Amino acid sequence: MNGSVALVTGGSRGIGAATALRLAEEGADVALTCVRGEAEAEKVLARIEALGRRGVALRADAADAGEAAGAVERTVAALGRLDVLVNNAGIGVLGPLESLGAEDVDRVLAMNVRGVFLTSRAAAARMGRGGRIVTIGSCMALRVPGPGGTLYAMSKAALGGLTRALARELGPRGITANLVHPGPVDTDLNPAEGPYAREQSALTALGRFGTAEEIAATVAHLAGPGGAYLTGAEIAVDGGHAA
Repeated sequence: MNGSVALVTGGSRGIGAATALRLAEEGADVALTCVRGEAEAEKVLARIEALGRRGVALRADAADAGEAAGAVERTVAALGRLDVLVNNAGIGVLGPLESLGAEDVDRVLAMNVRGVFLTSRAAAARMGRGGRIVTIGSCMALRVPGPGGTLYAMSKAALGGLTRALARELGPRGITANLVHPGPVDTDLNPAEGPYAREQSALTALGRFGTAEEIAATVAHLAGPGGAYLTGAEIAVDGGHAA
């Protein structure tokens, strides 16, 4: 990926940070966004630069139309172009159906669906032939193993339709669009030693949490030369959660 420029939304921690670092290891210059956690973003940026790559940390809310497009334009201004977009930013609101209000619906759909659409639209306008759009979904888009996930599962399932439509619309321009569904992944928000970890691990065929680096490896494949003939796909990197 030498010479490529990537933008990773929500890249200050977890899967986003691991992806930003993996793309830098593969040779890409990387911009990453965050809404909070500027200190964590600066740490990721320092590691990117230690690899000999250029990097930039941007404060941007993907759910805001102006900031979503602005992050793309600021990436191009800072790094000269845009070849790869990783839509990683997202939120999860879980709970019984009757507890979820209209404000919860608006907040989750604004980030998990609207934000992905807006950022992808802005990125596609800047990408040339060979561009890549990779979106991070969830294993709950494929299998909801228990109650409490209606809103989150709905938001992540919507990304399947968006990804397939992007693949069809952008394919003639040589731009691919794919969707990665992580299973339970060991992050600050959902640690492998957390209170619900045993139940989540038991839902996978491998009986364990994944790592952020394992998700990042698949994203890097899709973003690199090996992903040139793969588009419109939903790929479960979930330890067999959907098996």
